[in-house]
Amino acid sequence: MTATEYQYTREDFNTPAPYEDVLSIANPFEREVATNQLAEYAKVVGINATGFKRMLKAYMDSKELGNRMVYVDNVTCFTGQKLELDAGEWQAGDWGVSRRNGRFDEVACPHPLMPVERLVNIDTGVEKLKLAFHKGEERRWREIIVEKSVLASNQKILQLSDQGIAVTSENARALVRYISDMENINYDIIPQRKSVSRLGYIPGEGFSPYVDGLIFDGDANFKHLFQAVTSHGRRELWYETAKEIRRGSVMARVMLAASFASVLVQPCGALPFFVHLWGGESGTGKTVALMLAASVWGNPELGRYIQTFNSTVVGREKLAAFFNHLPLCVDELQLARDARGKLVFDVYALAEGVGRTRGTRTGGVDQTPTWANCILTTGESPITGSQSGAGAINRVIEIECRAAEKIIEDGHAVSGVVKKNYGFAGREFVRHLCEEPQSVDEAAALYQDFFRQLGETDATEKQAMAAAVVLVADTLATRWLFQDGQCLSAQDVSQFLAGKAAVSAGERGYRYMCGWVTQNANRMRAGSEQGDVYGLIQDNTAYVISSVFRRAAEDAGFSAQALLSYLREHGLIETRGRAMTKAKRVNGVPTECVVMKLPPDLTGEEIPVSGGDLPF
Repeated sequence: MTATEYQYTREDFNTPAPYEDVLSIANPFEREVATNQLAEYAKVVGINATGFKRMLKAYMDSKELGNRMVYVDNVTCFTGQKLELDAGEWQAGDWGVSRRNGRFDEVACPHPLMPVERLVNIDTGVEKLKLAFHKGEERRWREIIVEKSVLASNQKILQLSDQGIAVTSENARALVRYISDMENINYDIIPQRKSVSRLGYIPGEGFSPYVDGLIFDGDANFKHLFQAVTSHGRRELWYETAKEIRRGSVMARVMLAASFASVLVQPCGALPFFVHLWGGESGTGKTVALMLAASVWGNPELGRYIQTFNSTVVGREKLAAFFNHLPLCVDELQLARDARGKLVFDVYALAEGVGRTRGTRTGGVDQTPTWANCILTTGESPITGSQSGAGAINRVIEIECRAAEKIIEDGHAVSGVVKKNYGFAGREFVRHLCEEPQSVDEAAALYQDFFRQLGETDATEKQAMAAAVVLVADTLATRWLFQDGQCLSAQDVSQFLAGKAAVSAGERGYRYMCGWVTQNANRMRAGSEQGDVYGLIQDNTAYVISSVFRRAAEDAGFSAQALLSYLREHGLIETRGRAMTKAKRVNGVPTECVVMKLPPDLTGEEIPVSGGDLPF
């Protein structure tokens, strides 16, 4: 509209009509153009520019008395919007979002943006908002989920710029106010949905991600993992492949059963445990067996469901908490070695099922992550060693893979099948477990039966617990899914379990110190000229200087005090009263020594330290 198109008289400028004419224009640019044109027209009827601007300001001030400007039936007008929301005092159209603030327009966002869903996390009760927005002429709506604490802060809301939202330090305050107003005004209109940030059992809801309508609202870095737990391809082809493998190697059957066993750890009251495939030879099928186990639940591609050891302790802890009750599959243990080739992975960090408690900047503590699942791993070496604690060895079922006995014969063909067909068996196993009321009771009864059978072997209690869960899972999967009669027995699994002697840190420490004495025998002879003196060897007894003994034990990763206590309890050291040492002259000097009895043969003879009589 040009100045000549206006039809106002001089008297009309004393009424609201001409001013309403321009203020009713929503677009700020178009409104400014119209204002300038009306000012030119005012000159034609005898009102100078100063008088016009004074009248316009007075009218605007009168409109903003009380609760600012009142908009009746003012709604969002975004093209393709998911909802129509009451915009309150905001003007929300395809050009963006703004409101009149005094004489100026306050811009909250230069493009369409609106809240479309309110998400409430089932585990934590934390609320988040799903925001929808689009930019440019494409008008393709994008959605992001944002924490309320971010949307309530002028500083934190700047993080949304990384997601594509046009927010700067200039409009941050207005954007915070706009989103808050939109949610509060439309609280009953914006739909509320349940959300989850992990996989596994959800109390009162079912099993994530198999709950209809459940939305993932967790860390964006885990979104691809959540999406990887899905079904794809031909169900029949996967089952045919799995049944063929079950007719072969026991090791592959154990690995497959352990994948199902992960969701039984909590119902059976067991503890998290590892199943580790290792072997120095390439081509034995370790990674393919891990892919088969992962394909029970989802996409077994590396980087999708399967992760690697190329991560930090905190990263692995967060992964375990995310998978929660589904198996955590980790490939290539050798990636967890430092520059000197030393393994820097701690089994305890995952086997306890509880993460580290961490403080917050505000002085409180974060929610401690927990999980109850099975961790399936592969590598070129064992995941535990002579220096590992008894608890760590207890939680690991280690299976050595040899080139002469491959786990999976045609690994190339099997990997090709499971990469394209996956995610059926896990969903069906969980359905049987959750929808059939007697299933959990049956699993618990089977667990007790297998635990009793394995308790009659040399396996420790925790090893028996882990193996029993695997056997229960295999039994149920055979009946519910495979129906091929290929059930694992307690004898099949017990061959991979560590015996009590192998688990005992005290016994392993004693054997280590016996070997240490043999290695340093030249430094334990009277009148030795081999440099440092470590003690004496007399009459099948090693007199090791106390400080040397403790240093040698600690350097090997054993607790010297705990080892000495074990040795005294089993009669393997001579002591003086409550002390762990006795006085002995070494090179003529009275010295406190650990007096350790040596076995009659240090060349490899089995020494019955645990149970039975000692051989000296």
